[in-house]
Amino acid sequence: MKAHDGMYIDGAWRPAAGRDTITVVNPADEQVIAEVPAGGAEDVDAAVRAARAALPAWAATAPAERAARIAALRDVLVARKDEIAGTVTAELGAPLPFSQAVHAGVPVLVAGSYAELAASYAFEDKVGNSTVYAEPVGVVGAITPWNYPLHQIVAKVAPALAAGCTVVLKPAEDTPLTAQLFAEAVDEAGVPAGVFNLVTGLGPVAGQALAEHDGVDLVSFTGSTAVGRRIGATAGAAVKRVALELGGKSANVILPSADLAKAVGVGVANVMGNSGQTCSAWTRMLVHTSQYDEAVALAAEAAAKYGDRIGPLVNAKQQARVRGYIEKGVAEGARLVAGGPEAPREQGYFVSPTVFADVTPEMTIAQEEIFGPVVSLIRYEDEDDALRIANGTVYGLAGAVWAGDDAEAVAFARRMDTGQVDINGGRFNPLAPFGGYKQSGVGRELGSHGLAEYLQTKSLQF
Repeated sequence: MKAHDGMYIDGAWRPAAGRDTITVVNPADEQVIAEVPAGGAEDVDAAVRAARAALPAWAATAPAERAARIAALRDVLVARKDEIAGTVTAELGAPLPFSQAVHAGVPVLVAGSYAELAASYAFEDKVGNSTVYAEPVGVVGAITPWNYPLHQIVAKVAPALAAGCTVVLKPAEDTPLTAQLFAEAVDEAGVPAGVFNLVTGLGPVAGQALAEHDGVDLVSFTGSTAVGRRIGATAGAAVKRVALELGGKSANVILPSADLAKAVGVGVANVMGNSGQTCSAWTRMLVHTSQYDEAVALAAEAAAKYGDRIGPLVNAKQQARVRGYIEKGVAEGARLVAGGPEAPREQGYFVSPTVFADVTPEMTIAQEEIFGPVVSLIRYEDEDDALRIANGTVYGLAGAVWAGDDAEAVAFARRMDTGQVDINGGRFNPLAPFGGYKQSGVGRELGSHGLAEYLQTKSLQF
């Protein structure tokens, strides 16, 4: 797509207030592919004002009509799926088949789910002598990351629109073209002017201005725990609601009764997807000591198959960060059995698929989110030891448990301090709530739980 040189505010593309720009680089070949405006506080203020002006009419719109607009948006995303996939591949570096299946495919499922929910959700309920109404929280400031650029936008904007909220979106500066394409889709779907607004810009400038704006009622942020803390503190000072989807260090627990080869193979694939740039990736593989050596060999073999199948990391900074973690792992005594810190190509921000063995729970690579194609294998002695290790980080976003039967895996998963657990390779469910325990965030996305984040309740007594 051709980049817009303005912001999408109040139903039209308009020039940015300033002249600063963001350079968009293809991480696979390091070539500049576009420039977009870097908005500031003045642009954010204009977008918030447009959202506030549009709020009363949109909040009063019948849920069925809101559902129809979201369904129309879904249909536009379907029609433009090839363009979406190509755009994500160009600015994120994801291989085209992955972009087609995941980056373009999953947002369609999510948008469709909210079209259905908007039409069927019980926005009114009787409780004794009270009538309880679920009303939109107001203007939403949505700040989204670069790793799943369209999915994260749709996972925030679709439920907000279904709830009757209006939105100002500040997308990640690495992937603004996907956000601009989404704004085009919103316009084509006939969403009224001002209901959705887009400001591209840098996090410390546009993002901070959006989080601090008095006209924003809720800030929905996905990104690092460090930034989430700052946004939470800012919102807390104003008694403003937040929804925070933050970091993860998820455990993939393989119990002795499991199909070891399948569990290891799927576990490695889970981390290699999107070049490891997934907050919910199962980056810690926990294996019983009796099966550990076999699991290490299987993991090394599986990782080797991804050598030329994964894309680059998003930028040079991220590449250097991941390579630094790999070097830290070696320095702390972990054993490399696949990959390593050396860049596998001269051009592009690539990192080799990497597997560490002999990782202990206290090592840096077992505690901190790396956000790259790196798997750490950790041995455990018994189930209590596995549980201690699985729960032994500040995060609690996702995880997996493998066992000979689902009941055994469920019993273990119920003891894990994490928001979502896949049992024996359970499939993605766009209706299931997604979000974390501990420092992995506040609130939930997807399904009815995700819709509820954008609602507030009012009760009338008779």
